[in-house]
Amino acid sequence: MRIFRSEFGHDYPSYAFGYTESAELEDELPAIAYEAGYLPASSDPSVHNRFYMARSIRVPLKDFAPTSENRRILKKFDGQFTVDLIPREELSESVGFKKCFLSYFADRHGQSVMTAERLSGILNTTLPLRGVRYTKDDLTAAYVLEIEAEGFSHYWFSCYDMSYAGTSLGMWLMLDAVRRAKDAGYAYLYLGTAYGAKGRYKMNITPLEFWDGSEWNADETLLKKLISNDQAS
Repeated sequence: MRIFRSEFGHDYPSYAFGYTESAELEDELPAIAYEAGYLPASSDPSVHNRFYMARSIRVPLKDFAPTSENRRILKKFDGQFTVDLIPREELSESVGFKKCFLSYFADRHGQSVMTAERLSGILNTTLPLRGVRYTKDDLTAAYVLEIEAEGFSHYWFSCYDMSYAGTSLGMWLMLDAVRRAKDAGYAYLYLGTAYGAKGRYKMNITPLEFWDGSEWNADETLLKKLISNDQAS
């Protein structure tokens, strides 16, 4: 795995110098990058084999059990949807998937966050990608985009019909991914990053481990503090 760094910022009087750390797989399995605290980069559609180091989080699946709040959300949606696994080659050709994905991100995060070019770059990743489609009454309700390999799964992106906005469907999709990964016998489900207000909801799943820059850390009290400090800065 090739590791490289680029300068991000500095405070010379205090001898504090910041560098972002990235990696590219050579002959290694993707699990090596994830275990070392990296997540796949997707901001540049032309780059398909780059990872970035961040405060990523994962669920150690053997210890997962739904909390009372988790059970409330699971009960709200369980049994409502038909679930289909979609291979990557079908995703690339699916007009319905692309329309749902792009419409969702435009409505939730703005037109510039997820462009058609960025989505195309994501679908061309060299990583083992698959889709999960949720339908109800023959209508698509949601999609989840996952990376799945070597005993782990990564819940990378999700989107849903905006008629479900404010219903906790997004949290249910994540909990369902946890259940599916545990049922498959995987060791971990990776949930992306945990920064600020946008990452707080992920702490509704427990136990969690987060990458602290050197190792996987199971101190959820510290994680909450870090997230709170993000919001205060």
